Amino acid sequence: MNEETLRYSRQMILDGIGHDGQTKLADAKVLVVGAGGLGSPALYYLAAAGVGFLGVVDFDRVSVSNLNRQIIHTTQDLGRIKTDSAAEKIMELNPSVTVKKYLTRIDINNVEEIIGEYDLVIDATDNFTARYLISDCCFFLKKPVVEGAVLGYDGILMTVIPEKTPCYRCLYPTPPEDGVLPTCNDTGILGMVSGIIGTAQALEAVKLILGLGSTVSGRILTFNALDTSFRDVPWKKRTQCPLCGENPTINELVEYQVKCRPKII
Repeated sequence: MNEETLRYSRQMILDGIGHDGQTKLADAKVLVVGAGGLGSPALYYLAAAGVGFLGVVDFDRVSVSNLNRQIIHTTQDLGRIKTDSAAEKIMELNPSVTVKKYLTRIDINNVEEIIGEYDLVIDATDNFTARYLISDCCFFLKKPVVEGAVLGYDGILMTVIPEKTPCYRCLYPTPPEDGVLPTCNDTGILGMVSGIIGTAQALEAVKLILGLGSTVSGRILTFNALDTSFRDVPWKKRTQCPLCGENPTINELVEYQVKCRPKII
């Protein structure tokens, strides 16, 4: 048994994977937007599973407040560019994976070019500006996108497959108004919640690549850490959805700027 076969042997013996499935994973291209709390476990598990080509998008540097949840970075990485730190850990874990780094913020000028290269996208961002750009772009390019979000003790997961499932705007037609959200830097998060949702995003991506099981599409999976509970919420297409509805009003990319509520001192 060669080293590559031995590396993936525990998953290749599973029904539905085998050699053919492992080849599909090796040939797949997955983009992870955000190398933070969600992106860290997603990237680790995708690399460990043998997904052959990973794109990592992030514009930030590692800070000490990241380390309670962004497990792909360590104390020795403080001050480093997150895409560099993440790529290094991926290569240490699995040298056969190709990593493409994007040291940039996703915006209306680059989102189509970046996403267009990949089979599917994991949205591991933490802001509505990027989230709407990514979800809308994936809809127009017909790319599946796995959405994840965390806040406090809660997490949420959903998978969007264009032309087959409800889109992100079926749930949130428009972003929140300025000042509705709490101050971004003051929003707390328990690290393990990010780990659970980010890992689940990687699982969704692998299932999409392999055509295995059923994904979290047409439903929303929520998680609460305080009582360790998951809840399945039905999620249907909206006939009046501005993006995928019967009479769509959004026919091109839109870039929103959503401001958080000012901090009260």
